[in-house]
Amino acid sequence: MWSIVTAGSGRPRAEVCETHTAVLFFAGDRVYKVKKPVDLGFLDYTAVQARRTACEREVELNRRFSPDVYLGLGELREPGAGDPEPLVVMRRMPADRRLSRLVREGAAVDDVLRSVARQLAAWHARAPRGPEVDEQGTRDALAARWEDSFRQVRELAGDGGLPEEVPEAERLVRRYLAGRGPLFDARIEQGRVVDGHGDLLAEDVFCLDDGPRLLDCLEFDDRLRHVDGLDDAAFLAMDLEQLGAPEAAAYFLARYGEYSGDPAPPSLWHHYVAYRAFVRAKVSLIQARQGGPGAEAAFRQLVSTTLRHLRTAAVGLTLVGGLPGSGKSTLAGALADRSGVTLLSSDRLRKELAGIPAERSAAAGYREGIYTPEWTAKTYAALLDRARTLLSAGESVVLDASWSDAAQRDAARRVAERTDADLVALHCHVPGDVAAARLDARTSGPSDADASVAAAMRAAEPPWPEAVPVDTGGSLGAAVDAALAAVRPWGAVQAPVFRRPYMEPD
Repeated sequence: MWSIVTAGSGRPRAEVCETHTAVLFFAGDRVYKVKKPVDLGFLDYTAVQARRTACEREVELNRRFSPDVYLGLGELREPGAGDPEPLVVMRRMPADRRLSRLVREGAAVDDVLRSVARQLAAWHARAPRGPEVDEQGTRDALAARWEDSFRQVRELAGDGGLPEEVPEAERLVRRYLAGRGPLFDARIEQGRVVDGHGDLLAEDVFCLDDGPRLLDCLEFDDRLRHVDGLDDAAFLAMDLEQLGAPEAAAYFLARYGEYSGDPAPPSLWHHYVAYRAFVRAKVSLIQARQGGPGAEAAFRQLVSTTLRHLRTAAVGLTLVGGLPGSGKSTLAGALADRSGVTLLSSDRLRKELAGIPAERSAAAGYREGIYTPEWTAKTYAALLDRARTLLSAGESVVLDASWSDAAQRDAARRVAERTDADLVALHCHVPGDVAAARLDARTSGPSDADASVAAAMRAAEPPWPEAVPVDTGGSLGAAVDAALAAVRPWGAVQAPVFRRPYMEPD
C-alpha cells in the first residue's frame, strides 16, 4: 500500500510503502525500513529486540548481493519513550528501474535477466554450505515446508473457504515428493543446496546501468533461506509469470541453469515454481486479512499457478505399444519430443544388450535369435530398470515396445506404483493392409520384425483393455494430439514447458 506526499510542483517528495511485515519511508535519496510489531506464526516481531535483530540480519545478509544499497542500522527515538525503534537505512533506488515495472511496460529485459541469472548463480557457487544448510534441502524438509504452508493457508482462510484447487495441489505435492527421494539426495550430493536469497521478486530487482541490484533477501528464518539454488531462482521465475511474462520466466531459468551448470529435470523446475507460487499465495492471503486491496484475487490467482505447475511437474510413465507396423515407434518418438521427456526403445536396448549396433539387422523367426522369450524378458527387465531410475530422478519416460505380454505390462505398472509416477498406456493400431505396406517398405533399423513375425504376434497378443487406443493411420500430428490428450488430460491448463539450458536459444 502506497501513500505519496508531493511538493507543489507535483514531484514526489516522500513516499510510504507498507508490506505485511514492514513499513518503508522514502525521503530524498534514502529509504528507512521499520519492522511491524506483528506475530504471523512464521515470524514474531512483537519485541523490540526481535525487530532489532531482524534489521541487523537484513543489512548483513543483503550486503552479500547489494553492498552499496544497504547502508546500515538506524534508530527512531521519541522523547520520553522507551527503547528506540530500530530501522534499516538504504540507498534509494530509482523506481522507474524496477524489474517489475519494466516487465509491465513491455520493455526488453533479456539482458537484465541474463545478468541477474549470472549474479545469482555466481553467489550460489560461493555461498555457505554445510550440514545445517543441507538439512533444509532434503525431501522431508521441503515436504514439511509445504505442509506448514497448507496448514497456515487453511487457518487463514477460515470460514471463507479454500479454492477448489488446493486439495488437488496437496495430493500432487505429496505424490511428487514421495517418489523422488533419489533426486533430492542427489541434489545434496551435488552441492546444490545453499544459503541463498530466499525471496527474489521482480519488485526488489533494480536494473541499473552498472548491473542489477538484488534487494530484500529473507532474513527472519535462516532455514527458509537454506534452499536448493534452483528453488531460489524459481521465486523470480514465478513472479515473472505472475506479471504476465511466462517467456521471460522460462528464459531466466534457462540462463540460471546455464550459468550454474545445473542438470535438474524440468519436473523439479516446475515443482519449485509451484512451491514459490504457494508461498506467495500465503503472503497474499495474509495481506488480504490485513485489508490489502486486490490481495484476495492475487491469492486465488497464485493458487491456480501452483496447480498448473504441479500438474506439469507430475512424473509420468507412458507405455506406447502395438504390433509391428502399427507406428508405435514413430508415435513414441514424436510424443517424447513434444513433451520434452526421455524416450527408451526396447528395439534399441535389445541390440545394445546383445552387443549389436542398433541399425544392423538381427532378423530371425518368431521367438528365435535375440527374440526368444528369455531375451525378451531380459530386455524388458532392463528397460523397466532404467525407467525406474529415471522416474525416481524426476524424469518422465516414454517406453517404446510392443507390450504384447500382460506380465510385462504388470511389471510396468509396479514400477509406476513404486516411483509414484502416473501410468498411461497407449495402444497403436492401423488397418492390416496399412501395417503390411509399412513393413514391406521398411529398411534396416532397430526393428527387425517382418510380416510373418507381425502375424504370429497378432495371434498371440492378449487383450489390453486398460490401454488408450490411438489410430496411427492418419497424420502423425493427429496421433500425437490424441496421445497427449491421454497423457495430459488437463490439456491447455498447463504451465510453460521448461527445457534444459542446452535446448534453449540464447
